[in-house]
Amino acid sequence: MTKYLISFPSAAMVFPDEDLQAVSDAAHAVVREARDAGVWVFSGGIDESVAPVMVDGDGTVTEGTYTQTKQLEGGYTVLDLPSREA
Repeated sequence: MTKYLISFPSAAMVFPDEDLQAVSDAAHAVVREARDAGVWVFSGGIDESVAPVMVDGDGTVTEGTYTQTKQLEGGYTVLDLPSREA
């Protein structure tokens, strides 16, 4: 199996306050479904108030992120799947 990272920007989570409960319920249902299927690895959000750093394999810490990354925001989920299509 291969691990896949699904990321989503903060802007994807802009919705009216009255929709908060429905969005929360739907998100939790997706996580439950992935866990029940045995493909969920982990997920989380990124604290956008903290500047990103990169940690190299030897432990060297460098401020910033990859040059092609304009900004780091939102959240992510990692799933362990047999293929991208799955």
